[in-house]
Amino acid sequence: MADEAKAKGNSAFSAGRYEEAIRYFSEAIELAPVNHVLYSNRSAAYASVHRYAEALTDARKTVELKPDWSKGYSRLGAALVGLGNHKEAVAAYEKGVELDPNNDVLKSGLAEAQAAATGSRAPPPKPSPFGQIFQGPELWVRLTADPTTRAYLQQPDFVKMLQDVQKNPNNINLYLQDQRMMQVLGVLLNVKMRSPSEEMERDIPEPEPRKQQPEPAKKAPEPEPDPELMEIAEEEKEAKQRKVEAQKEKDAGNAAYKKKNFEKAIHHYTRALELDDEDISFLTNRAAVYLEMGEYEECIADCDKAVERARELHSDFKMIAKALTRKGTALAKMAKCSKDYEPAIETFQKALTEHRNPDTLKKLNDAERAKKELEQQEYYDPKIADEEREKGNEFFKEQKYPEAIKHYSEAIKRSPRDHKAYSNRAACYTKLGALPEGLKDAEKCIELDPSFSKGYTRKGAVQFFMKEYDKAMETYQEGLKYDPNNPELIDGIRRCVEQINKANRGEISPEELKERQQAKAMQDPEIQNILSDPIMRQVLMDLQENPRASQDHLKNPQVMHKIQKLVSAGIVQMR
Repeated sequence: MADEAKAKGNSAFSAGRYEEAIRYFSEAIELAPVNHVLYSNRSAAYASVHRYAEALTDARKTVELKPDWSKGYSRLGAALVGLGNHKEAVAAYEKGVELDPNNDVLKSGLAEAQAAATGSRAPPPKPSPFGQIFQGPELWVRLTADPTTRAYLQQPDFVKMLQDVQKNPNNINLYLQDQRMMQVLGVLLNVKMRSPSEEMERDIPEPEPRKQQPEPAKKAPEPEPDPELMEIAEEEKEAKQRKVEAQKEKDAGNAAYKKKNFEKAIHHYTRALELDDEDISFLTNRAAVYLEMGEYEECIADCDKAVERARELHSDFKMIAKALTRKGTALAKMAKCSKDYEPAIETFQKALTEHRNPDTLKKLNDAERAKKELEQQEYYDPKIADEEREKGNEFFKEQKYPEAIKHYSEAIKRSPRDHKAYSNRAACYTKLGALPEGLKDAEKCIELDPSFSKGYTRKGAVQFFMKEYDKAMETYQEGLKYDPNNPELIDGIRRCVEQINKANRGEISPEELKERQQAKAMQDPEIQNILSDPIMRQVLMDLQENPRASQDHLKNPQVMHKIQKLVSAGIVQMR
């Protein structure tokens, strides 16, 4: 993202849109605050719009980040000259020349600063806006790309002409008569200029050909394009090339991973990281390889690096979540030995805060379930379970049923498949009138040991007290299949038959009949839904506490229908 903003800034600078370039360079600096080239570029953009104070601040930051880079001192000197601090500018240029003695830009700047400092010449005029197009970092690249102007760059006098305009944009007016300079302007401004043949068609006399200048006895070295102007473009080209090579290494690593050639895959991912450290997928992929190899510490280290780098680059939250999920997976595998699932659970939870992924959620649930099972295994102790059950038996004999339930519950925790503890706790619940809880424990007892007759007597007793005589008799009969001579089961059947016969002969009292009807009605799903409805519970409370105020409820047809259902079942009485 920083490279993208930097490229946009370079493009804007080349087009002379300096304020736009400043904005893009500023965005790039926010993303990569320690990149000295970005400060250097923004300093040049500030200087181009005569904001020399800001240019000086960026130039100083450039030198601070890269003290051995000569271009930083060139930026510093230019900003100081713009502010009129010629003596300090001389010192800056001298430091730059010391680092790069062959740099023509630094030497030229030093000469101008020295002249201004001694007062031998007036400060240079403001750059010509027309000549500013020669200051862009892509000047030489664009001229080289054009077939016509590329040939001009092989002519020493023309190269000197361009360098002169770069140093002093006002000198552009001295060369406008040169057809080559006009052609360059057309390329830089994206404007089609008239060719010499077009000029002839308009009866304009063809300019006389240039005379070939005789070469001096000792040929001077051929001038080269200014390195300062070419550096940004070269850096971008190299960065793009590195990214391409890094992607090739990643593809090779993926292919090796699929073939289970893990060592080779790690080599390719590592090479990709060396070429481009801004793609965290190289780290997460290498972490996946380490995970497959069982090298969990290395996997976790790569995931931590990926998260840290992703936050620096402001990467997509999904990439951060992916790295955290992979780390959590490694921690979960390590927990099988360490018996500590908490770090894995915590890491999966962090991943879900970044991005809610179904796979991450499943891994979190698996880790939490494994933790719970481990805790149960560590708590399992049949010996202590027997001791707790015996304590519960003592309290049961003393009719201290709540205390007995406490010890039976501890026995069940210590040994979850102890059917006797469930049977005994069911008896306590029955004594306390907690019939649903007693029924649940009795059924669990039968599930754990279908041949244990006590389970059937417990369940039958609960059903008998709930006045479900038919169901109770079925339970007792089922128990007799395993223990045909059990007196409690036989007596239970006898008592159920008595109650059923009494009902058939009409020998039961009105109160008992009412209780049976209510008990039967309570089994009706519709009745259960009505009684569990919070609104209806409030209505019934109002009917009991404030009958007059509750008349508004009865105006509601749905509420009235439900109340009539409860009245018919004998659960509610209306006066």
